Amino acid sequence: MSVCEPFPPLVIQYQGPCLAGVDEVGRGPLAGSVVAAAVILDPQCPIDGLGDSKALSEKRRQELAGQIRECALAYAIAEASAAEIDEINIYHATHLAMRRAIDALEIAAEYLLVDGNCLPGHHVPGQAVIKGDARHPAIGAASILAKVTRDAQMVALHERYPEYGFARHKGYSTPEHLAALERHGPLTEHRRSFAPVRRQFELF
Repeated sequence: MSVCEPFPPLVIQYQGPCLAGVDEVGRGPLAGSVVAAAVILDPQCPIDGLGDSKALSEKRRQELAGQIRECALAYAIAEASAAEIDEINIYHATHLAMRRAIDALEIAAEYLLVDGNCLPGHHVPGQAVIKGDARHPAIGAASILAKVTRDAQMVALHERYPEYGFARHKGYSTPEHLAALERHGPLTEHRRSFAPVRRQFELF
């Protein structure tokens, strides 16, 4: 395997029209929901530039998100809340959000391509694809929709609580965010089961 080809070519065990790419955003932040998306692309309406949402500029993500909503055969976005993350842990909450997105598709998926190394426990068959958002356009599309949605949620949270800086760090554990937690205490949107937040709940 060459240095320029870290993964072998992706072999998909399904060739029908109802393949859904699935991805999530927001496993690591200290606040907010984990957001998942499922997308069934239309081969008759290709979209150039789909890929890992983190590698794209915010402007490009917004442009592609609009094209995905316009061109996809079906798409759905779902989430698991901070409270659900605290109740069942982030791993299970991520899979819960994915299953909700799959179930919300207006066209039933027949096969799933899921970013990561495991499937979310849905009855629809599929395969997990490591770095899938960069390796298959349907997963890339799901990654983009999930990130655009979650970033918008963080901007809205920033408007309610500007002192925390959510629009800048999107809930991740940056020095700015940790300092705001120490100064102002945690919000209900914070994940109590995450250690930096748990410590602040014990203090306030």
